[in-house]
Amino acid sequence: MQIHQIKRVHAHKKPKLLARGGKRGKTSGRGGKGQTARAGNKRRPAMRDIIKKLPKLRGHGKNRSKSVFDRGPFAVVNVGALNVFKAGEIVTRESLDAKGLIPQSFGRLPAVKILGSGDITVKVTVEGCDVSASAKAKIESAGGNVVVKEKKVSSKEEKKPKVKAKAPKKK
Repeated sequence: MQIHQIKRVHAHKKPKLLARGGKRGKTSGRGGKGQTARAGNKRRPAMRDIIKKLPKLRGHGKNRSKSVFDRGPFAVVNVGALNVFKAGEIVTRESLDAKGLIPQSFGRLPAVKILGSGDITVKVTVEGCDVSASAKAKIESAGGNVVVKEKKVSSKEEKKPKVKAKAPKKK
C-alpha cells in the first residue's frame, strides 16, 4: 500500500461554520435584522448618555477639613494669651476676635475652648467659652472667674426609651 492509496475512515467534510455566539444557529445570537444584527451595534440608553456627558466634580474643594467636616468645633486659646486683656474685662468670643486671638471661619466666630497652657496674671471673667479644668483653676487663682454656659437638653434626651421586660423563653 502506498500513501496515495490510503483512504479516510470518515469522508472529507468540513463542519458547518456559522458565526459565533448563541447556539450557532441562524442569527447566531444577534437577534433579528437591521442595526441590531450588525457588528459594532452599540446603542446605549439615552439617560446613560446624559449622565456620562456631565462633568465629574472631583475632590472636595479647598480646605476640605474646614468646609466639609466640622472636625473640632473649637478655636483653641491658651490661658497665657489672655494676658492681653485688662483687669476686670470680660472674655467672650467677640472680644477674643477683636484682639486677634481667634480666626473667623466662613464669616462666623467658632466656638472657643480655653486651655491651661501658660500663666495668667490678669483678673478676667470668661463667658461663653468652654474652659478646661486646668485653665479654670489658673483663672480662678489669678482672681478671675469662669461663667459656665448651660447646655440645653433636647426633647429627645428628656424622654428616655422604655425598656421592655424580656418574656421568658419557652422550652
